[in-house]
Amino acid sequence: MKTEILLPHDTARQRMLFGPHDANIRMLRDHLGVSLVFRRGRLVVEGGDRAVQRTATVVERLLEAIDRGEAFLADEVAVIVEQTREEEERRKDGEAIFTERRRIEPRTPGQSRFVRAIRDHSLVFGLGPAGTGKTYLAVACAVEALRYGDVKRIVLTRPAVEAGERLGFLPGDMREKVDPYLKPIYDALDDMLSRRQLAHYASTGAIEVAPLAFMRGRTLARSFVILDEAQNTTPGQMKMLLTRLGEQARCVVTGDSTQTDLPEGDAGSGLLHAARILPGIPDIARVSLTGEDIVRHPLVRAIVDAYEKDGDQRGAGPK
Repeated sequence: MKTEILLPHDTARQRMLFGPHDANIRMLRDHLGVSLVFRRGRLVVEGGDRAVQRTATVVERLLEAIDRGEAFLADEVAVIVEQTREEEERRKDGEAIFTERRRIEPRTPGQSRFVRAIRDHSLVFGLGPAGTGKTYLAVACAVEALRYGDVKRIVLTRPAVEAGERLGFLPGDMREKVDPYLKPIYDALDDMLSRRQLAHYASTGAIEVAPLAFMRGRTLARSFVILDEAQNTTPGQMKMLLTRLGEQARCVVTGDSTQTDLPEGDAGSGLLHAARILPGIPDIARVSLTGEDIVRHPLVRAIVDAYEKDGDQRGAGPK
């Protein structure tokens, strides 16, 4: 495997990364068993998949430390390498999710079930009301999987049908049309990755954010796929996405069955259809989150409860 890490243009910070007489780079080579070459402002890393991903993680941590004004010696680089190894071991056994910028812990029993399901299954359906952390936890698991070399890329997608709007009637070019629908995903990525690392992943195609329509005809191998707001898919769209999954792919489908924006007359929600017929197949899981798992403002839980009670009284509660 080979990857390239974009380095700061500031030569002083590059020298701090390399260390005196390239001692830090030699330490990385010795401890991680990779080839490191500086080429046109990028650090080219070659070696085994896990070793390359671990090296990229360590280098990003060193660059973050340099940006904070910290300095370090080769021995301290070795400590960071060991800390990264320990994190990998802890994440195998525990529920904590390790992204570049933060360690994320599930905050409710339902969130814990959701994270465990994502780690133990190739396809997971996460259903629940707003504020339960479905999208955030799915993106965190995807970032962690990419960071540690479990997958080669992340594909984040949403159906571009919300609040009664269709893309053709929105102003602007295609990017300007779809970005508002994908903003929650960008927000989650910003919370977990530095701007440098996010720019690197985006420029190399390791992270792709696109509307669902762009998935047709593709094969997504070694990818972590997240379909968000899936209640706004039709059964046909859902089948289209799920049949894109290729070798060693993983997929998380999230949505809230009470907030569908599909136009009247459509064939029903693809999320509800798939969540009903697919669980029971090996390696597929369905996790239902409830108002007890809401981690936003306390008012959100009360609001969701009020709407659910009203729906029950009208005989139209969530299915």
